[in-house]
Amino acid sequence: MIDTTKTIHAIVVCPNPFYQIYEGAAILANATPAYLNNVPSRDYAFDWDSLPKMLWERVQLIYVCSPANPTGHIMTLEEWKQLFDLSDRNGFVIASDECYSEIYFDEDKPPLGGLQAAKQLGRAGYPRLITFSSLSKRSNVPGMRSGFVAGDAEILKKFLLYRTYQGCAMSPSIQAASIEAWQDEAHVVENRRMYREKFDTALEILKPALDVDRPDAAFYLWARTPGSDTTFTRRLYESQAVSVLPGSFLGREAHGINPGTNRVRIALVASTEECAEAARRIRAFVEELRTR
Repeated sequence: MIDTTKTIHAIVVCPNPFYQIYEGAAILANATPAYLNNVPSRDYAFDWDSLPKMLWERVQLIYVCSPANPTGHIMTLEEWKQLFDLSDRNGFVIASDECYSEIYFDEDKPPLGGLQAAKQLGRAGYPRLITFSSLSKRSNVPGMRSGFVAGDAEILKKFLLYRTYQGCAMSPSIQAASIEAWQDEAHVVENRRMYREKFDTALEILKPALDVDRPDAAFYLWARTPGSDTTFTRRLYESQAVSVLPGSFLGREAHGINPGTNRVRIALVASTEECAEAARRIRAFVEELRTR
């Protein structure tokens, strides 16, 4: 938690656990990161009240990720409303990471995004809200580095100026491939179908042995480990040659806990056959632990 006895210039709020770039960007900007724990008892939703009012007054930016990495939680309209109200009172910018927004299970119920929530709530011009998206997840092309930013026009004017001097242009071939990928939805629908298949397969294998559930969306399983997540990760790799990410690496100590402790993130990005084989190896490893 933030040491309030020290001088605090600007605060950037991050979900916890989270994608580590948020914290790195805050530190590079000479801001102080603060963390809001996303825990199972709240269905991984934000607890806005866990950050004191005196600190909200110093917040300049908050990162949200919906669907979340690693928990898969989707923010509801009520969560968005509470966040917009906080932004209106305190004047901070909302940076909404929606790179997983097109990976979900029910074709009739896509996740609610920040811009959509703002429109439903009558927030003309999307005040203090910017949304980030990318081809990397929807099209499985993370190396292409193709994405977009949308939202509050006044913020985007400054972003465009920054991008002009700090960014680099894509090669023509990557631009052409990006255009094709952004304009085609059929492969995205097929991508979702394959993820549904992988979740069904992996969960059928893992659930008898591991505390793990289907997330709201995205392509991660956020599984509880029988003991230390770092020890579990290391021994799983040594024993079964399967790589997972320790949950404690994705979290920070805040409000008395690291919410990633004793969890691992399992990414279902390989083929269904590879995911099934990895799940079988994880299950065998867990069952072997229980016999020791």
